Amino acid sequence: MGVEERRQQLIGVALELFAQRSPDEVSIDEIAAAAGISRPLVYHYFPGKLSLYEAALKRASEDLASRFTEPHEGPLGARLLRVMHRFFDFVDAHGPGFSALMRGGPAVGSSTTNALVDSVRQIAYEQILSHLGVTDPPPRLELVVRSWISLSESTALIWLDGRRIPREELERQLVHDFAALTAVGAAYDDELRTLLRPVLGGEPADGPFGDLATRLIALAS
Repeated sequence: MGVEERRQQLIGVALELFAQRSPDEVSIDEIAAAAGISRPLVYHYFPGKLSLYEAALKRASEDLASRFTEPHEGPLGARLLRVMHRFFDFVDAHGPGFSALMRGGPAVGSSTTNALVDSVRQIAYEQILSHLGVTDPPPRLELVVRSWISLSESTALIWLDGRRIPREELERQLVHDFAALTAVGAAYDDELRTLLRPVLGGEPADGPFGDLATRLIALAS
């Protein structure tokens, strides 16, 4: 293999192992064995264990960030539901690696990997704003969107610890959480209410937001 081809192979092997165990628990010897090469040869392509982990986590973070890309077509609730489905596809496939990345640890706690996580959060934030048609969000909207992103991360981490709630229910619940957070924010902010009214006003009754309204009415009755 050429140098770059071998590097990409090692990154792919590392990610496959991270899908089964935390990066902190995966050794260079295991990565070398899975790739069919010697340990010294791994160090020929990567100067140290951390550099290989950072390269693997960079690819994973790019994959995760891409899950938030969604065409601006159709009701917002349906778009967010598709985003959450792809997000949980990633979490489901990379459980131990996702958990270690978000919680931090010796192998993933470098400034580089922390910056990767922050970049994914920023991309998610910007994508949500674009679906709302907002480029200069008022402070309360920024708070709502960033809080929802943190909530999605926390929900995924808790779900990984036993998967005691059906994944599909959590995907829909997180979309409901977004609607609830924005509604509460709008109740306190006229500017936010004006921004959201045209986006949410056309939501269909059979969509995720309509489903939430039905459940809340039933709860109050």
